[in-house]
Amino acid sequence: MSPARLAPGRTVFLDRDGTINESPPEGEYLTSADDVRLIPGAGEAIRILNEHPAKVVVVTNQRGIALGKMTEADLGAVNERLESELAHSGARLDGIFHCPHHTGTCECRKPGTGMFERAAREIEGVAIEGGAMIGDSAIDIEAGLRLGLTTVRLGASGTGDPVPDHEAPTLLEAVRWLTAQ
Repeated sequence: MSPARLAPGRTVFLDRDGTINESPPEGEYLTSADDVRLIPGAGEAIRILNEHPAKVVVVTNQRGIALGKMTEADLGAVNERLESELAHSGARLDGIFHCPHHTGTCECRKPGTGMFERAAREIEGVAIEGGAMIGDSAIDIEAGLRLGLTTVRLGASGTGDPVPDHEAPTLLEAVRWLTAQ
């Protein structure tokens, strides 16, 4: 077995939609807790990270709030359901951070780094240095690269996309690569 690419005690930042839970159709938003569906293996993957041990923080763009498609309360209910579903697998998150803004109007929206920096300030033990970013889009990888994180893209990168350190078909496979399991 090869050595782990993520030292114990480090932080893994995760995108939410399309990484942990099923994404809504393109152009739509996950606005109801009733619509939260974990991607197969996501709970196990996060439990593996918890046992590694690693801090696990979700960083998610939620422009649906700025567009009036959902409220902060709707997002809170979705996140509560996500955490409840993960708990069924013995998994837990150390934090969830979101950007409610339109594209290009803030520094927190990925590929900006504001959510990551806020997590490092607000959650004891969360650090950017030596951490990793796992997500299903080019902006997830770009944000991770800006911070010097080990990056894992779920699915294949497109032409012209930032090049991740690794590509994996699922969150579970990404975590196994990071933790050498």
